[in-house]
Amino acid sequence: MNSTQYTHISKTLSHALRHSPDAYDLTLDSQGWCSLSDLVFALNSRGLNVDESIIEKMIESSIKKRHEILNGKIRALYGHSVENKIVKNAAEPPEYLFHGTVQSRLGSIMEKGLLPMNRQYVHLSSDEKTAEIVGRRRKGILVILKIRAKDASLSGIKFYSEENGVWLSNEISSKYIVLNGVNRD
Repeated sequence: MNSTQYTHISKTLSHALRHSPDAYDLTLDSQGWCSLSDLVFALNSRGLNVDESIIEKMIESSIKKRHEILNGKIRALYGHSVENKIVKNAAEPPEYLFHGTVQSRLGSIMEKGLLPMNRQYVHLSSDEKTAEIVGRRRKGILVILKIRAKDASLSGIKFYSEENGVWLSNEISSKYIVLNGVNRD
């Protein structure tokens, strides 16, 4: 398989495991897992000719590590928009995390805070470079927000660390956002 085919498989997996498991006749457990064999069957019944080894190779070759296989089960690590919230294990965040966005969204963020929008969690990066890559996916002037994650955590906001360096959190008040070196407290 070539990288274009792996990308297509990855996007299809993400759709099935993050957004529309019902459309693939899949049932996710509370942590987002489903049977790998059920997923393979669902994908093949929709004309995507894959087996477990192809999916494993796609995950291994992926730089972004969006999916995980364990004990015959598979899940998307983050990005879920399914109705039932995926349960995550809270972790202690570093002092700062980062969020890439565009300037046109800054007013709303500073008014309402960082919200999950159509996802279950706010997505954060452990470094500015990754936040920049994420932020550049949107059109507009890039803005990197620095989040006082440790302070937010101490106030009760939960953070969740994924193995691939992505951090998730619940809603984050704008008072924990450092903008142009100025705290909002």
